[in-house]
Formats: sequence, structure tokens, C-alpha cells
Amino acid sequence: MPSYRKSEARAWARENLVGCSNVVIPSYTADLTALNEAGIRHDIRKVIEFGFSGTLLVSEVAITLAEYRQFFEWSNDEAAGRIHLIHHAMFNTLAENIEAAKIAEQNGAELVLLCYPVNFYAENDEDIYRYTKAFCDNTNLAVMLFQVPHWGFQRVHGSDIRASLLRRLIDDCPNLSAIKAEGGMPSIMGFVECHRLFGKEVVISNPLEKDMIPLAQLVPIQYSGTSNTEYFGPTIPAIHKLLQDGKYDEATDLYWKINPARKANAAASASNAQTGVINRLQWKYQGWLAGMNGGPLRQPSARLLDVTAAQLRNGLVRSGLPVTEDHDRQFFVGRHPAGGTEIRAAAE
Repeated sequence: MPSYRKSEARAWARENLVGCSNVVIPSYTADLTALNEAGIRHDIRKVIEFGFSGTLLVSEVAITLAEYRQFFEWSNDEAAGRIHLIHHAMFNTLAENIEAAKIAEQNGAELVLLCYPVNFYAENDEDIYRYTKAFCDNTNLAVMLFQVPHWGFQRVHGSDIRASLLRRLIDDCPNLSAIKAEGGMPSIMGFVECHRLFGKEVVISNPLEKDMIPLAQLVPIQYSGTSNTEYFGPTIPAIHKLLQDGKYDEATDLYWKINPARKANAAASASNAQTGVINRLQWKYQGWLAGMNGGPLRQPSARLLDVTAAQLRNGLVRSGLPVTEDHDRQFFVGRHPAGGTEIRAAAE
């Protein structure tokens, strides 16, 4: 259960949503019939080692509700209160997302990242309002609204979720506690508008390190998440800490140092804007390069092409960041392989 009452969710967020949050994608056994406990626990330990304050337990993969419960149970046990766990409300329907939120709430979640199913076709503000309020009404957790082009809400308004609708939701949903402000991306206007209008009421997150690092030198950004910043190892939490301490020159030096990796990440992720679906296999590979578990994902999944893998690895090398020397074939095995004969075949 969360450490706060529903009526206290917004106050909890303002006090506790600080630092940076990344993502953890579930690890599976080699035969893909079950989750891999050792791999999941390894990734939670890495998140803590890297200095993240929280992590999103990704559901936008082929995972059942029962498995998602196990994912949360193991992650919560391994985290032992050292980081906050974020529920990823990205299941198939509103009803399933509410059920998953209850599972997460019972197993250590402190925050929800509210997403919208691929079959949800909003035609106006009222459609978005009804879905969002229904979800918020049915969870006791603090909710982070996700304003981003992926949902297709550009058909409703250019900012993805217009300011007047955000105002209405903040007023009507007391546990709406944060906004992940990527509206109108790649423009920064979505973040600027949210910070200007709502920054004194709810936490405004800028998860894109390429924008967060310069913007945080102009306006306070107490929290940056969630994104695949584990690709950079411990660098983004370290930069965020420098920004909070007012050490802007040092933060800027690191910004430029990791620019080759940043460009590699942007190039590898360019197709996401066209499909509205994140290549989670690619994100898992990026984490593996920095020391996380890796391992296979279930289909359906986008592929990891050799040219993309080489681009991402080379970006880290050129940035002078730590990167595994293991052959890419080992990514599909994982650092803590479990179950199935495919493990031996892949390793030989």
C-alpha cells in the first residue's frame, strides 16, 4: 500500500518526486514461458547503483496481469524502500488498467504513469477527460499524467492535452499529482506551458535529458522521469544532482560529453515518432550495454538491427561512458539467464 492517503497524494509527490526515474523492462526465462527473477532483481540493484530515485516497471510488453504482480513483488522486495516504484498503466483497456493499478498498489507502487491504450480513439476533450477521471477515481495512488504525441491526441489539440483540460483534471482529480510534460514534442512549449500554469500545484517532469539539462538552468526541475536514461549509466542522475546544486558549468560539461550517445539514442529512436510505439527491445539493449540484465523479450516486438546496435554502442564509446565488451549475442541470453535449453545453445 502507498505510504500516503489518496488525499495526500499531491503533497507526497511534491516532497518525494525528486531526482530521476528510469525504466526497468521485465526479464524472461530463455523459453519465454515465465519471468526471470534473478534478472529482474539484478536490474533493480543496478537502478539503485546508478543513483536513480525511482523506476517505471514497464507493462508495454507481452506480460499477463499475474506476471505483472510477480514483477512488482520481486522489484518491491529487492528495492526495500530505497527507490519508488512506478506503475505503468499501459494495458489493453480502462478496466484492465484499473485492475493492474490495484495490483501495483498492493505491491509497493507509489506512483502511476497514466497512459492510454492503442485502441482508445479520443475525438474531443470530453473523451480524454472521462478516461482520465475514471482511472484516477479508481486508484489511491498518485497519478502522473502523460502529455505526449504518442496517444494521437493531436487530432484534439496541438499540445496533445490542452491547458484548459489539464486545469479541469487537476481540479477534479485530487490524486493527479504530476505531469510528464512532452506535449507538442519536439517543441518545449508543452513543458513551458505546464510549468507556468501548474508548476505550483503539481510536479512538472521533463523526462528528456536533452531538454531537461538546459531548461533546469533557467527554471527549477525537481524531477525528471521516466525514460531510458539507464543507457547513460549513472550520468543523468549525477547531472541532475549538479543542477540542483547550482553547478551549471559542470552539468553543461557533461551535457556536451555525452552528446555522441545522445545523438545515437535519438537516431535509433526516430521510428518511434512514426509508429507511436517504443521499441522496448532496443531500450532493453541500451540498458544491457550499461550493465543491466538484458535477455529476450516475447513477440510481438520490434527487432534490434545490427546497424542500430552498433550505432548505440559506438555512441557510448565516443562519449567515454562505460559500455560492456560482451558480444551482442550475449544480450539475447542475459546476464542472469534462467530456464530453457535455448540458453545453452545461445551461449555455445
